Amino acid sequence: MIQSILEMRHLRTLQALRDSGSLVRAAQLLSLTQSALSHQIKLLEDRYGAPLFERKSVPPQFSATGARLLQLADAVLPQVEAAERDVARLSLGPGGQMRIAVECHTCFDWLMPAMDAFRARWPEVELDIVSGFHADPVGLLHQGRADLAIVSEVDADEAGVDYHPLFGFEIRALLSNTHPLLARPYLVAQDFADQTVITYPVPDEMLDLVRQVLEPAGVRPPRRTTELTVAMLQLVASGRGVAALPLWAVQGYLDRGYVAARPIGAQGLRGELHAACLPGLSSRPYLQDFVGVTRETSFVTLKGVELL
Repeated sequence: MIQSILEMRHLRTLQALRDSGSLVRAAQLLSLTQSALSHQIKLLEDRYGAPLFERKSVPPQFSATGARLLQLADAVLPQVEAAERDVARLSLGPGGQMRIAVECHTCFDWLMPAMDAFRARWPEVELDIVSGFHADPVGLLHQGRADLAIVSEVDADEAGVDYHPLFGFEIRALLSNTHPLLARPYLVAQDFADQTVITYPVPDEMLDLVRQVLEPAGVRPPRRTTELTVAMLQLVASGRGVAALPLWAVQGYLDRGYVAARPIGAQGLRGELHAACLPGLSSRPYLQDFVGVTRETSFVTLKGVELL
C-alpha cells in the first residue's frame, strides 16, 4: 500500500493557487509566507517526482500530476467542510439569524456575492440587510437592530464589540478622460484644491479622501454629493468634478474607458473593511464561516484587494 503524505493543507494550497492565480496571492489567501507555501509545493513535487505546475505561467498551468491532485482537492475539501458544518449544527443547534448593517455605499458589490455563497452553505441561517444607509452601524448592534455591521475602522474604545478583519483595498482618484490632471503619475492633496469633489452624502469622517488626505493638508475644495455610484461616475465623465472610490468598485468602468483613474499619493490611498459583532455571535460557527467566505470570495474576485 502506498503511504500518502497528503494533508488537508496541501489540498487547500492547490485550490488557493488555482483560485488566486499566483504564489504570492495564494500565500496571502492562506495566511502563509511565500516561503512556507513554496516549501509545501516542493515537498509534494519531491514526493511525486514531477512538477505540479508551470512556474512561468500566469495564471498557473497545472501539470497532469498537479491537475490530478487538484481534482482530489475539489472532491474532498467540500465534503470535509460540509461535515464540519453538520457537526456544528449537531452541537449548537440549527438555525440562526444575521441582520447586516453597512456604512459603505459600494459594499453591495462584494457583499451580495458573499451572501449568495454563504446561503448555499448555511441555508438554515436567515440573512437580511438592514435597509438604508447607516452612519453608525455599530450602534445598531447595541440596540439589537442588527447582528453584524460592516465598518471601515476598528474603534478600540468601543467596548463589547468584536472586530473581524475582511480586506484592504486601494482608493483611486477618478477623472474624465480629458482631465489635465491625468498628466500626473499620482495626485496629492493640493491637486484637489480647485476641483469639485463628488462624494456620497455622508459625514466627512467616513470619507477616506477627506479624512486621510484633504483634511490633514488643510485643503477644502468645492463639494457635490450624490447617493448613486453610477451618477457620480457620469458627473466625472462629463467633467463636472472628480471623485475617489475603491478600485474594485469602478474597475469595470475603467476597463471600458468610461473614466480614467490615478493613484492618490505616492504610496496610494488605502481603505479597510471589517465585520463587527457582539461577542456572543463571534463564537457561532456560521459567523466564522461568513467571515471566511467573504474574505475568500472578495480576494479572488475583486481587483486590488489585500487580506487584512
